Amino acid sequence: MSWLGSLQNAIDFMEDHLLEDVSIEEIAGHANASPFHFQRTFSILTDITVGDYLRRRRLTLAAEDLMKTETKIIDLAYKYGYDTPEAFTKAFRKQHGVTPSDVRKGIGKLQSYSRLVIQVSLKGADPVKYRIVEKEGFKAVGVKRQFSCVNDEHLSRIPKLWEEVNTDGTCDSLVPLNNGEINGILGVCVSEPNVRAIDYWIAVENVEGESGKFDVLEIPASKWAVFEVHGAMPNAMQDAWKKIYSEWFPSSGYEYAGTAEFELYPAGNAYEPNYYSEIWIPVK
Repeated sequence: MSWLGSLQNAIDFMEDHLLEDVSIEEIAGHANASPFHFQRTFSILTDITVGDYLRRRRLTLAAEDLMKTETKIIDLAYKYGYDTPEAFTKAFRKQHGVTPSDVRKGIGKLQSYSRLVIQVSLKGADPVKYRIVEKEGFKAVGVKRQFSCVNDEHLSRIPKLWEEVNTDGTCDSLVPLNNGEINGILGVCVSEPNVRAIDYWIAVENVEGESGKFDVLEIPASKWAVFEVHGAMPNAMQDAWKKIYSEWFPSSGYEYAGTAEFELYPAGNAYEPNYYSEIWIPVK
């Protein structure tokens, strides 16, 4: 099964179990991916998190139940996974702009979200610039943090880590240790199947693995798809990830290999419109 087919398989699983308390491990398993990789890919392609999708779909179905049935609001709250009618009403109002009671009275308009179907959009006007690199395993030294993937917590905490290392002198301390082939600061993601957390590193390649006060990461030998990124951060990087997953992977014949991946930030002002950076993805 292609990776797009696997992703759709996971979405279908979510839809078939919308009223159940399924875990992100179960969902990701239907895409043959780690929880981190599935959540990241899903967010890149849809612009929403897995949690947001489940919540929107459940509240869409709840609105239909309110209009088509006479089921009590308290029973609908429990049916759609809320502990109290108050919590249900708050979430319902946030999505629809009206309360469940308003719907029963015929007041206001509802905001419906349809079942998601992944489709490939063939564009090609703007080429994806990349190269394939075979590289032996190498060492990187830097700082490591573990972030939970539950409720997409890692999506908000990783940018905060970058802010921290850019202001406390950590990045300045790493630069002199960068003596390998890859020149620049690396943002490395290391995930494992069926694990609800990732290790995220901000590091540099170092031939000797001399860490000093820093931790050492062994990055395995891989075949890498290396993508050029042109433009100011963070938008240029976000746009590049979306193009890779929505256009390049479906047509390239390559698959994600599942080992460590990283973004490369060379020296320079990352907020300048002509800034150059790279994305390194292990492929097979």
